[in-house]
Amino acid sequence: MERRKKKRRQWSKEEVRALRQHLNLTQARLAEELGTRQQTISEWEKGMYRPRGASATLLSIVAERSGFTYKVGEKHDESN
Repeated sequence: MERRKKKRRQWSKEEVRALRQHLNLTQARLAEELGTRQQTISEWEKGMYRPRGASATLLSIVAERSGFTYKVGEKHDESN
């Protein structure tokens, strides 16, 4: 039986922030929902690191279930 590898989504800093704002969550609340630290969310949004592994998968699931669609070039409020 052949297993197909599903290509994992690469989350950019803009996409992480846009998803969080779409969900109307603070960094702390998103971190709590994902089981990670607020500092980690901040580092993703600053581009220091990218979500990978289970974190990237969880972000993709949350995005899909919330109806989130990200379009390159869209402006998002940077105040949160």
